Amino acid sequence: MLIHRINMNGHLAVLDINSGAVHLIDETVYDILGVFDGSNDDETIEELKDKYEIAEIKEILAELHELKKEELLFSPEFAVPDTFNEEPILKSLCLHIAHDCNLRCGYCFAGTGDFGGNRAMMSKETAEKAVDFAIKGSKNRHNLELDLFGGEPLMNFEVVRHVVEYARKREVEENKNIKLTLTTNGTLLNDENIKFLNDNRVMLVLSLDGTKETHDNMRPFPNQAGSYDAAVNGFKKVIDSRNGKNYYLRGTYTHYNLEFAKDTLDMLKVGTEISVEPVVGIDEPYVLTEEDLPKICAEYDKLAEAYLDYRHKGIPFNFFHFNVALDNGPCVAKRLAGCGAGHEYYAITPEGDIYPCHQFVGRDEYKMGTLDTGVERTDLISKFRHTHVMTKDACKTCWARFFCSGGCHANADTINGSIDIPYEYGCKLQKKRLECAIVLQAILTDEMNDGSEDLRPVIDNFKYNVE
Repeated sequence: MLIHRINMNGHLAVLDINSGAVHLIDETVYDILGVFDGSNDDETIEELKDKYEIAEIKEILAELHELKKEELLFSPEFAVPDTFNEEPILKSLCLHIAHDCNLRCGYCFAGTGDFGGNRAMMSKETAEKAVDFAIKGSKNRHNLELDLFGGEPLMNFEVVRHVVEYARKREVEENKNIKLTLTTNGTLLNDENIKFLNDNRVMLVLSLDGTKETHDNMRPFPNQAGSYDAAVNGFKKVIDSRNGKNYYLRGTYTHYNLEFAKDTLDMLKVGTEISVEPVVGIDEPYVLTEEDLPKICAEYDKLAEAYLDYRHKGIPFNFFHFNVALDNGPCVAKRLAGCGAGHEYYAITPEGDIYPCHQFVGRDEYKMGTLDTGVERTDLISKFRHTHVMTKDACKTCWARFFCSGGCHANADTINGSIDIPYEYGCKLQKKRLECAIVLQAILTDEMNDGSEDLRPVIDNFKYNVE
C-alpha cells in the first residue's frame, strides 16, 4: 500500500504513505485514485470512462504521474533502520504516589486504586529513590519527565510535596530539566495544593468524562454520589489560577456514552485542552462493541467538524488526537519508539517495584525489578524495545504505520495476552482519529496558505528521516 484515500464528511484527501505528503483532492481525483496504482492508466480510463470525460481523466493522470516522479505520490518504500541498537536511555518515569483513591470509577483499570493488590501510599524514601533512579537512567539526556500518578495522588499530598521539592533540588544539582505532571480527579484540589503545584511548575492531567450525567455515571464516590460538581469546582479553580495553561482535561468514553462528541464539547465549559480516550476491557457491560464502531466513527466526524467550526469562529479548542504533526515531523526511529514503555519509560509502585508502564502494574509476569535491585529483567527490556510496527505482521502494511508505534502494549496484552499482537479494535479507532487529524491539519494549512494549487500537496515537506 503506497497511498491512502480519506473521506471525512465530504472533505477528500490522499496521504502518500512513504513521503507523508497530504493532498486535498476533489471527487474526480478521489475516484481515479481508487483505481489508479501509479501505472495502470488504461485500466483506470476504462473503468471510469462512463463517469468522467476521457480527456479529463488523462489530464489528471498526467498530473498524478508528475507527482509520482517528484515522489509526492506513490513514493517508493524505504529501508527502515535498525532503530534500537543503542543502550536504552530513560526518558520518563511514572511514580505511583498512591495506590488508593477516593472515587470508585466503574471502568478503572487500576482496580479503583489498588491495582489488584493492597491499598498503599508511597513513602518519601521510595519517592527519593525513584527520582534518583530516573536521573541515573537518563544518563546525559537533559530532559526528563516524572509523572505523579495513582489512584489519587493528592490523597498522599505530603509525599507529592516532598518528591516535587526533591526533584526540583536534584534537577539543579544534575543540570537536568525535569517536567513534572500530576494526574488528579480534582475533588481534593484546594488553595494550598493548587498554589504549591503552580509554584513548582507541575503540569496537570484532570480527569473529566463530559457532561455531569456521563461523568457521575462512571465516576462516583464510594457512597455512589456523583463526583462531577466537586471535580469541576476544583478544575475551574486550578485552570483559572494558571491562566488556562499547563493542563489538559482527560476523559473516557464507554458503551454508555457513545455520543462522546457532545460530552467532549460540554467539557469546553471547563477548559479548552482536551483528550478523550476509548475505554478498554473484556466482557464488562461498558466495553465498546463491534456494533458501536459506526456510531463511534460518526462521532469523530462530528467532533472534527466542530473542531473546524470553533476555529473559524475564533474560539478554538485543542483535541489531543487531532493534533498530529504532519510537517517537519519526527524521524522514523521516534515514530517507532512510541511511548517507550519497558525500555525508556517505567512505572514505580509504592513498594518500589518496577513495571514497564502504569497499566502493567499488578501483572506479576511483567515485574522488571525493584528500586533496590535495579532493572533485572533485561529480556523484557529487549522484548519491549523491539516490538513495534515493523516487527508486528499486522502492522507492516498498515497505511498508518508511520503515525503509530503499534498501539498500546498494555491494551494488546489485556485483550490478546501478548504485546506482539495489536489490539485490533484500538487500531480501528486510531486509524479513524488519524484520518480526521490528517484532513483537519491539511484544511487548516490550506486556509493559512490561501488555498493550494490543483493536485499540489498541501503538506509536502514531511520527509521521514531514516538516518
